[in-house]
Amino acid sequence: MRPSLLAILLFCSANALNARTWTYRPAEGGTLKALIGRVAEGDTIVVHGLVDEGLVHIDKPLVLLAGKDAVIDGGGEGHVLAITADDVTVRGFTIRGTRYSSMDDLAGIFVNECRRTVIADNILDKCFFAIYLSGSRGAVVENNTVRGEPGDEDRMANGIHLWKCGDATIRHNRVEHHRDGIYFEFVTDSRIHHNTTVRNTRYGLHFMFSHRDAYEDNHFEDNGAGVAVMFSHTIEMRRNRFIANRGASAYGLLLKEINDGVIHDNLFTDNTTGIMVDGCNRIDVHNNVFRMNGWALRLFANAFDCRFTGNTFSGNTFDVSTNGSLKDNVMEGNYWDRYSGYDLDRDGHGDVPHRPLGFFTLLVERMPHALVFSRSLFVSLLDRAERLIPSLGPEALKDERPLMRPPNPTRSVTSGRQEDHHGERTTLPLVAIRAGETRLHAHG
Repeated sequence: MRPSLLAILLFCSANALNARTWTYRPAEGGTLKALIGRVAEGDTIVVHGLVDEGLVHIDKPLVLLAGKDAVIDGGGEGHVLAITADDVTVRGFTIRGTRYSSMDDLAGIFVNECRRTVIADNILDKCFFAIYLSGSRGAVVENNTVRGEPGDEDRMANGIHLWKCGDATIRHNRVEHHRDGIYFEFVTDSRIHHNTTVRNTRYGLHFMFSHRDAYEDNHFEDNGAGVAVMFSHTIEMRRNRFIANRGASAYGLLLKEINDGVIHDNLFTDNTTGIMVDGCNRIDVHNNVFRMNGWALRLFANAFDCRFTGNTFSGNTFDVSTNGSLKDNVMEGNYWDRYSGYDLDRDGHGDVPHRPLGFFTLLVERMPHALVFSRSLFVSLLDRAERLIPSLGPEALKDERPLMRPPNPTRSVTSGRQEDHHGERTTLPLVAIRAGETRLHAHG
Protein backbone atom coordinates (compact mmCIF):
# COMPACT_ATOMS: atom_id res chain seq x y z
CA MET A 1 0.00 0.00 0.00
CA ARG A 2 1.42 3.39 -0.99
CA PRO A 3 1.71 6.05 1.76
CA SER A 4 -0.63 9.00 1.38
CA LEU A 5 0.65 12.47 0.55
CA LEU A 6 -0.44 13.69 3.99
CA ALA A 7 1.59 10.96 5.69
CA ILE A 8 4.68 11.91 3.67
CA LEU A 9 4.27 15.59 4.54
CA LEU A 10 3.85 14.77 8.23
CA PHE A 11 6.95 12.57 8.14
CA CYS A 12 9.02 15.28 6.46
CA SER A 13 7.77 17.95 8.85
CA ALA A 14 8.64 15.79 11.85
CA ASN A 15 12.15 15.24 10.48
CA ALA A 16 12.59 18.97 9.87
CA LEU A 17 11.51 19.76 13.44
CA ASN A 18 13.94 17.20 14.84
CA ALA A 19 16.90 18.33 12.70
CA ARG A 20 19.80 19.81 14.67
CA THR A 21 22.57 22.23 13.78
CA TRP A 22 26.13 21.35 14.74
CA THR A 23 29.24 23.52 14.72
CA TYR A 24 32.63 22.09 13.82
CA ARG A 25 35.97 23.79 14.52
CA PRO A 26 39.13 21.76 13.87
CA ALA A 27 40.93 23.50 16.73
CA GLU A 28 38.44 22.08 19.23
CA GLY A 29 39.41 18.49 18.44
CA GLY A 30 37.85 15.63 16.50
CA THR A 31 37.39 15.36 12.76
CA LEU A 32 34.66 16.42 10.39
CA LYS A 33 34.45 12.82 9.17
CA ALA A 34 33.67 11.62 12.67
CA LEU A 35 31.02 14.30 13.17
CA ILE A 36 29.32 13.39 9.88
CA GLY A 37 29.21 9.81 11.12
CA ARG A 38 27.47 10.82 14.37
CA VAL A 39 24.85 13.31 13.20
CA ALA A 40 21.36 12.31 12.10
CA GLU A 41 19.94 12.52 8.61
CA GLY A 42 18.73 16.03 7.80
CA ASP A 43 21.03 17.75 10.30
CA THR A 44 23.13 20.80 9.47
CA ILE A 45 26.86 21.13 10.13
CA VAL A 46 28.46 24.59 10.13
CA VAL A 47 32.21 24.36 9.53
CA HIS A 48 34.76 27.00 10.55
CA GLY A 49 38.43 27.06 9.59
CA LEU A 50 40.60 24.63 7.64
CA VAL A 51 39.64 20.98 7.23
CA ASP A 52 42.63 18.99 5.94
CA GLU A 53 41.85 15.40 6.79
CA GLY A 54 41.83 13.97 3.24
CA LEU A 55 38.63 12.78 1.54
CA VAL A 56 35.41 13.90 3.27
CA HIS A 57 32.55 11.51 2.45
CA ILE A 58 28.88 12.42 2.91
CA ASP A 59 26.70 9.31 2.82
CA LYS A 60 23.48 10.62 4.38
CA PRO A 61 21.09 13.55 3.72
CA LEU A 62 22.87 16.53 5.22
CA VAL A 63 23.46 20.27 4.94
CA LEU A 64 27.11 21.32 5.06
CA LEU A 65 27.48 25.09 5.49
CA ALA A 66 30.65 27.17 5.52
CA GLY A 67 31.28 29.36 8.52
CA LYS A 68 34.22 31.72 8.95
CA ASP A 69 37.24 30.95 6.71
CA ALA A 70 35.90 27.50 5.86
CA VAL A 71 38.28 25.57 3.59
CA ILE A 72 38.29 21.88 2.76
CA ASP A 73 41.69 20.78 1.48
CA GLY A 74 42.06 17.26 0.08
CA GLY A 75 45.81 17.26 0.39
CA GLY A 76 46.31 15.94 -3.15
CA GLU A 77 45.12 12.41 -2.27
CA GLY A 78 42.08 11.95 -4.60
CA HIS A 79 38.58 13.48 -4.45
CA VAL A 80 38.17 16.20 -1.85
CA LEU A 81 34.46 15.89 -1.08
CA ALA A 82 32.44 12.83 -2.18
CA ILE A 83 28.63 12.71 -1.98
CA THR A 84 26.75 9.41 -2.26
CA ALA A 85 23.38 10.27 -0.63
CA ASP A 86 20.24 12.09 -1.74
CA ASP A 87 19.30 15.56 -0.49
CA VAL A 88 22.77 16.88 0.33
CA THR A 89 23.59 20.59 0.26
CA VAL A 90 27.14 22.00 0.21
CA ARG A 91 27.30 25.76 0.43
CA GLY A 92 29.91 28.46 0.77
CA PHE A 93 33.25 26.58 0.98
CA THR A 94 36.63 26.99 -0.62
CA ILE A 95 37.57 23.53 -1.88
CA ARG A 96 41.01 22.60 -3.15
CA GLY A 97 43.64 19.88 -3.23
CA THR A 98 42.54 17.13 -5.65
CA ARG A 99 45.10 14.75 -7.06
CA TYR A 100 45.86 15.02 -10.77
CA SER A 101 45.43 11.75 -12.62
CA SER A 102 45.40 10.54 -16.22
CA MET A 103 43.53 7.38 -15.12
CA ASP A 104 40.86 8.57 -12.65
CA ASP A 105 38.25 11.34 -12.78
CA LEU A 106 39.11 13.04 -9.51
CA ALA A 107 37.11 16.07 -8.44
CA GLY A 108 36.82 18.76 -5.83
CA ILE A 109 33.16 17.75 -5.35
CA PHE A 110 32.23 14.30 -6.66
CA VAL A 111 28.53 13.32 -6.69
CA ASN A 112 27.58 9.73 -7.53
CA GLU A 113 24.04 8.37 -8.11
CA CYS A 114 22.28 11.04 -6.04
CA ARG A 115 19.02 12.99 -6.15
CA ARG A 116 18.43 16.66 -5.43
CA THR A 117 22.03 17.65 -4.64
CA VAL A 118 22.62 21.39 -4.17
CA ILE A 119 26.13 22.81 -4.68
CA ALA A 120 26.08 26.57 -4.18
CA ASP A 121 28.30 29.59 -3.47
CA ASN A 122 31.56 27.63 -3.35
CA ILE A 123 35.02 28.42 -4.71
CA LEU A 124 36.68 25.47 -6.43
CA ASP A 125 40.35 26.35 -6.56
CA LYS A 126 42.74 24.61 -8.98
CA CYS A 127 41.04 21.24 -8.83
CA PHE A 128 41.49 18.62 -11.58
CA PHE A 129 37.76 18.21 -12.21
CA ALA A 130 36.06 20.85 -10.10
CA ILE A 131 32.46 19.57 -9.84
CA TYR A 132 31.68 16.09 -11.22
CA LEU A 133 28.14 14.66 -11.21
CA SER A 134 27.63 11.06 -12.29
CA GLY A 135 24.25 9.34 -12.67
CA SER A 136 22.43 12.03 -10.71
CA ARG A 137 19.05 13.71 -11.13
CA GLY A 138 17.60 17.02 -10.05
CA ALA A 139 20.94 18.61 -9.09
CA VAL A 140 21.33 22.38 -8.74
CA VAL A 141 24.81 23.89 -9.25
CA GLU A 142 24.68 27.63 -8.74
CA ASN A 143 26.78 30.69 -7.89
CA ASN A 144 30.06 28.80 -7.76
CA THR A 145 33.42 30.19 -8.82
CA VAL A 146 35.50 27.53 -10.56
CA ARG A 147 39.13 28.46 -11.11
CA GLY A 148 41.52 26.13 -12.82
CA GLU A 149 45.19 26.64 -13.42
CA PRO A 150 46.50 27.91 -16.75
CA GLY A 151 49.22 25.80 -18.25
CA ASP A 152 49.62 22.25 -19.46
CA GLU A 153 46.37 20.92 -21.01
CA ASP A 154 47.32 17.38 -20.01
CA ARG A 155 46.85 18.38 -16.39
CA MET A 156 43.46 19.95 -16.99
CA ALA A 157 39.99 18.43 -16.78
CA ASN A 158 36.53 19.99 -16.99
CA GLY A 159 35.14 22.61 -14.65
CA ILE A 160 31.54 21.40 -14.24
CA HIS A 161 31.15 17.88 -15.64
CA LEU A 162 27.88 15.92 -15.88
CA TRP A 163 27.71 12.32 -17.07
CA LYS A 164 24.42 10.41 -17.44
CA CYS A 165 22.41 12.97 -15.51
CA GLY A 166 18.92 14.45 -15.89
CA ASP A 167 16.83 17.43 -14.77
CA ALA A 168 19.92 19.40 -13.74
CA THR A 169 20.13 23.17 -13.36
CA ILE A 170 23.49 24.91 -13.86
CA ARG A 171 23.19 28.64 -13.26
CA HIS A 172 25.15 31.77 -12.34
CA ASN A 173 28.53 30.04 -12.18
CA ARG A 174 31.86 31.37 -13.42
CA VAL A 175 34.34 28.87 -14.86
CA GLU A 176 37.81 29.62 -16.18
CA HIS A 177 41.09 27.93 -17.03
CA HIS A 178 39.80 24.39 -17.38
CA ARG A 179 39.72 22.07 -20.40
CA ASP A 180 35.94 22.47 -20.99
CA GLY A 181 34.13 24.99 -18.83
CA ILE A 182 30.88 22.99 -18.64
CA TYR A 183 30.57 19.50 -20.13
CA PHE A 184 27.39 17.45 -20.73
CA GLU A 185 27.57 13.81 -21.84
CA PHE A 186 24.35 11.75 -21.92
CA VAL A 187 22.52 14.52 -20.07
CA THR A 188 18.81 15.13 -20.72
CA ASP A 189 16.11 17.65 -19.83
CA SER A 190 18.50 20.10 -18.20
CA ARG A 191 19.04 23.84 -18.28
CA ILE A 192 22.19 25.97 -18.26
CA HIS A 193 21.68 29.70 -17.79
CA HIS A 194 23.47 32.90 -16.74
CA ASN A 195 26.91 31.31 -16.53
CA THR A 196 30.21 32.86 -17.58
CA THR A 197 32.88 30.60 -19.04
CA VAL A 198 36.11 32.27 -20.14
CA ARG A 199 39.64 31.30 -21.09
CA ASN A 200 39.00 27.55 -21.15
CA THR A 201 41.37 25.59 -23.32
CA ARG A 202 38.89 23.62 -25.43
CA TYR A 203 35.20 24.64 -25.17
CA GLY A 204 33.29 27.00 -22.94
CA LEU A 205 30.35 24.56 -23.08
CA HIS A 206 30.30 21.12 -24.65
CA PHE A 207 27.38 18.76 -25.38
CA MET A 208 27.82 15.12 -26.43
CA PHE A 209 24.85 12.77 -26.92
CA SER A 210 22.62 15.01 -24.82
CA HIS A 211 19.00 15.78 -25.67
CA ARG A 212 16.16 18.17 -24.80
CA ASP A 213 18.49 20.61 -23.04
CA ALA A 214 18.56 24.42 -23.12
CA TYR A 215 21.24 27.01 -22.54
CA GLU A 216 20.29 30.67 -22.26
CA ASP A 217 21.80 34.04 -21.27
CA ASN A 218 25.35 32.71 -20.91
CA HIS A 219 28.62 34.47 -21.74
CA PHE A 220 31.36 32.61 -23.64
CA GLU A 221 34.57 34.55 -24.21
CA ASP A 222 38.15 33.79 -25.18
CA ASN A 223 37.78 30.00 -25.11
CA GLY A 224 39.34 27.55 -27.57
CA ALA A 225 35.78 27.54 -28.97
CA GLY A 226 32.70 29.01 -27.38
CA VAL A 227 30.23 26.11 -27.52
CA ALA A 228 30.24 22.73 -29.27
CA VAL A 229 26.96 20.83 -29.66
CA MET A 230 27.59 17.35 -31.05
CA PHE A 231 25.45 14.30 -31.76
CA SER A 232 22.48 15.70 -29.86
CA HIS A 233 18.92 16.75 -30.65
CA THR A 234 16.36 19.28 -29.48
CA ILE A 235 18.76 21.83 -28.01
CA GLU A 236 17.55 25.40 -27.40
CA MET A 237 20.16 28.18 -27.56
CA ARG A 238 18.86 31.65 -26.72
CA ARG A 239 20.29 35.06 -25.76
CA ASN A 240 23.89 33.89 -25.33
CA ARG A 241 26.99 35.96 -26.10
CA PHE A 242 29.82 34.38 -28.07
CA ILE A 243 32.79 36.72 -27.97
CA ALA A 244 36.41 36.56 -29.12
CA ASN A 245 36.69 32.78 -29.49
CA ARG A 246 39.62 32.85 -31.89
CA GLY A 247 42.17 30.47 -33.32
CA ALA A 248 42.89 28.23 -36.29
CA SER A 249 39.93 25.92 -35.54
CA ALA A 250 37.88 28.13 -33.26
CA TYR A 251 34.16 28.85 -33.40
CA GLY A 252 31.66 30.82 -31.46
CA LEU A 253 29.32 27.86 -31.92
CA LEU A 254 30.10 24.51 -33.52
CA LEU A 255 27.14 22.32 -34.51
CA LYS A 256 28.05 18.76 -35.49
CA GLU A 257 25.39 16.17 -36.34
CA ILE A 258 22.49 17.70 -34.43
CA ASN A 259 18.78 17.81 -35.24
CA ASP A 260 15.93 20.12 -34.32
CA GLY A 261 17.90 22.95 -32.70
CA VAL A 262 16.77 26.51 -31.99
CA ILE A 263 19.27 29.39 -32.11
CA HIS A 264 17.51 32.67 -31.30
CA ASP A 265 18.57 36.14 -30.15
CA ASN A 266 22.29 35.44 -29.66
CA LEU A 267 25.26 37.72 -30.25
CA PHE A 268 28.34 36.51 -32.16
CA THR A 269 31.18 39.00 -32.28
CA ASP A 270 34.92 38.91 -32.91
CA ASN A 271 35.06 35.13 -33.40
CA THR A 272 37.11 33.41 -36.09
CA THR A 273 33.84 31.70 -37.12
CA GLY A 274 30.48 32.68 -35.64
CA ILE A 275 28.58 29.44 -36.37
CA MET A 276 29.80 26.28 -38.09
CA VAL A 277 26.94 24.01 -39.24
CA ASP A 278 28.13 20.51 -40.17
CA GLY A 279 25.71 17.64 -40.81
CA CYS A 280 22.68 19.20 -39.11
CA ASN A 281 18.97 19.07 -39.85
CA ARG A 282 16.07 21.36 -39.01
CA ILE A 283 18.00 24.13 -37.27
CA ASP A 284 16.10 27.40 -36.83
CA VAL A 285 18.50 30.39 -36.70
CA HIS A 286 16.54 33.57 -36.04
CA ASN A 287 17.15 37.13 -34.86
CA ASN A 288 20.85 36.72 -34.07
CA VAL A 289 23.54 39.35 -34.57
CA PHE A 290 26.77 38.40 -36.36
CA ARG A 291 29.21 41.25 -36.05
CA MET A 292 32.93 41.62 -36.79
CA ASN A 293 33.66 37.90 -37.18
CA GLY A 294 36.11 36.32 -39.61
CA TRP A 295 33.35 34.07 -40.99
CA ALA A 296 29.87 34.78 -39.65
CA LEU A 297 28.35 31.51 -40.86
CA ARG A 298 29.92 28.42 -42.41
CA LEU A 299 27.09 26.25 -43.69
CA PHE A 300 28.25 22.91 -45.02
CA ALA A 301 26.46 21.19 -47.89
CA ASN A 302 25.43 18.26 -45.67
CA ALA A 303 22.94 20.48 -43.78
CA PHE A 304 19.26 20.12 -44.65
CA ASP A 305 16.07 21.99 -43.87
CA CYS A 306 17.77 24.73 -41.86
CA ARG A 307 16.22 28.21 -41.69
CA PHE A 308 18.08 31.53 -41.37
CA THR A 309 15.67 34.43 -40.92
CA GLY A 310 15.73 37.85 -39.34
CA ASN A 311 19.46 37.83 -38.57
CA THR A 312 21.86 40.77 -38.77
CA PHE A 313 25.19 40.38 -40.60
CA SER A 314 27.45 43.37 -40.07
CA GLY A 315 31.16 44.03 -40.35
CA ASN A 316 32.18 40.40 -40.96
CA THR A 317 35.07 39.54 -43.24
CA PHE A 318 32.93 36.78 -44.80
CA ASP A 319 29.20 36.62 -44.14
CA VAL A 320 28.50 33.10 -45.43
CA SER A 321 30.65 30.28 -46.70
CA THR A 322 29.95 26.73 -47.84
CA ASN A 323 31.79 23.74 -49.27
CA GLY A 324 29.31 22.57 -51.92
CA SER A 325 25.80 22.79 -53.30
CA LEU A 326 23.16 23.54 -50.70
CA LYS A 327 19.65 22.11 -50.85
CA ASP A 328 16.43 22.53 -48.91
CA ASN A 329 17.67 25.33 -46.68
CA VAL A 330 15.97 28.72 -46.31
CA MET A 331 17.80 32.03 -46.06
CA GLU A 332 15.34 34.91 -46.15
CA GLY A 333 14.63 38.25 -44.55
CA ASN A 334 18.07 38.88 -43.05
CA TYR A 335 19.94 42.18 -42.85
CA TRP A 336 23.25 42.33 -44.75
CA ASP A 337 25.41 45.44 -44.47
CA ARG A 338 26.94 44.60 -47.90
CA TYR A 339 23.57 44.68 -49.63
CA SER A 340 23.61 47.36 -52.30
CA GLY A 341 20.06 46.96 -53.66
CA TYR A 342 17.08 49.26 -53.37
CA ASP A 343 13.56 49.32 -51.99
CA LEU A 344 11.35 51.22 -54.42
CA ASP A 345 8.09 49.96 -52.96
CA ARG A 346 9.27 50.83 -49.41
CA ASP A 347 8.13 47.58 -47.83
CA GLY A 348 11.38 47.25 -45.85
CA HIS A 349 12.78 44.52 -48.11
CA GLY A 350 15.21 44.87 -50.98
CA ASP A 351 13.69 44.55 -54.45
CA VAL A 352 16.51 42.36 -55.76
CA PRO A 353 18.00 39.29 -54.03
CA HIS A 354 21.26 39.40 -52.11
CA ARG A 355 23.91 36.77 -52.71
CA PRO A 356 26.14 36.69 -49.62
CA LEU A 357 28.60 34.20 -51.06
CA GLY A 358 31.34 35.85 -53.09
CA PHE A 359 33.99 34.46 -55.39
CA PHE A 360 36.77 35.04 -52.89
CA THR A 361 34.84 33.28 -50.12
CA LEU A 362 34.56 30.16 -52.26
CA LEU A 363 38.23 30.37 -53.15
CA VAL A 364 39.28 30.62 -49.49
CA GLU A 365 37.03 27.67 -48.57
CA ARG A 366 39.05 25.53 -50.99
CA MET A 367 42.44 27.23 -50.57
CA PRO A 368 42.76 28.77 -47.07
CA HIS A 369 46.15 30.31 -47.83
CA ALA A 370 44.48 32.53 -50.43
CA LEU A 371 43.58 34.78 -47.48
CA VAL A 372 46.81 36.68 -48.13
CA PHE A 373 45.06 38.28 -51.14
CA SER A 374 42.06 39.46 -49.15
CA ARG A 375 42.88 43.16 -49.48
CA SER A 376 43.77 43.15 -53.15
CA LEU A 377 41.85 45.21 -55.70
CA PHE A 378 41.71 42.29 -58.12
CA VAL A 379 39.90 40.06 -55.62
CA SER A 380 37.49 42.87 -54.80
CA LEU A 381 36.61 43.23 -58.49
CA LEU A 382 36.13 39.48 -58.92
CA ASP A 383 33.89 39.38 -55.86
CA ARG A 384 31.73 42.17 -57.19
CA ALA A 385 31.51 40.52 -60.61
CA GLU A 386 30.40 37.22 -59.02
CA ARG A 387 27.62 38.98 -57.13
CA LEU A 388 26.36 40.73 -60.26
CA ILE A 389 26.63 37.69 -62.55
CA PRO A 390 26.64 34.65 -60.26
CA SER A 391 28.22 31.55 -61.71
CA LEU A 392 29.95 29.70 -58.85
CA GLY A 393 27.77 30.10 -55.78
CA PRO A 394 24.93 27.66 -55.04
CA GLU A 395 21.63 28.88 -56.44
CA ALA A 396 19.95 28.14 -53.11
CA LEU A 397 22.29 30.43 -51.22
CA LYS A 398 20.64 33.79 -51.69
CA ASP A 399 18.29 35.99 -49.72
CA GLU A 400 15.26 36.82 -51.87
CA ARG A 401 13.94 39.42 -49.42
CA PRO A 402 16.91 41.07 -47.65
CA LEU A 403 16.05 43.60 -45.00
CA MET A 404 16.96 47.24 -45.59
CA ARG A 405 17.60 47.79 -41.87
CA PRO A 406 18.53 45.48 -38.96
CA PRO A 407 15.41 43.77 -37.60
CA ASN A 408 16.06 44.77 -34.01
CA PRO A 409 18.59 46.98 -32.26
CA THR A 410 20.69 44.83 -29.93
CA ARG A 411 22.22 45.63 -26.61
CA SER A 412 25.89 46.43 -26.33
CA VAL A 413 27.91 43.58 -24.90
CA THR A 414 29.71 45.78 -22.45
CA SER A 415 27.39 48.63 -21.60
CA GLY A 416 23.92 47.24 -22.21
CA ARG A 417 22.95 50.36 -24.19
CA GLN A 418 20.95 50.08 -27.35
CA GLU A 419 22.94 49.86 -30.59
CA ASP A 420 21.78 50.26 -34.14
CA HIS A 421 23.96 48.29 -36.54
CA HIS A 422 22.67 50.00 -39.62
CA GLY A 423 25.47 51.44 -41.66
CA GLU A 424 28.40 49.71 -39.93
CA ARG A 425 31.15 48.80 -42.36
CA THR A 426 33.34 45.83 -42.65
CA THR A 427 36.92 46.12 -41.50
CA LEU A 428 39.32 43.75 -43.15
CA PRO A 429 41.17 41.20 -41.06
CA LEU A 430 44.86 41.09 -40.43
CA VAL A 431 45.93 37.74 -41.79
CA ALA A 432 48.84 35.78 -40.38
CA ILE A 433 49.96 32.45 -41.73
CA ARG A 434 52.45 30.67 -39.55
CA ALA A 435 53.79 27.21 -40.26
CA GLY A 436 50.70 26.12 -42.09
CA GLU A 437 48.34 27.63 -39.53
CA THR A 438 45.93 30.34 -40.57
CA ARG A 439 44.77 32.85 -38.01
CA LEU A 440 42.36 35.70 -38.37
CA HIS A 441 42.34 38.76 -36.18
CA ALA A 442 39.62 41.28 -36.81
CA HIS A 443 40.66 44.84 -36.11
CA GLY A 444 38.18 47.54 -35.26
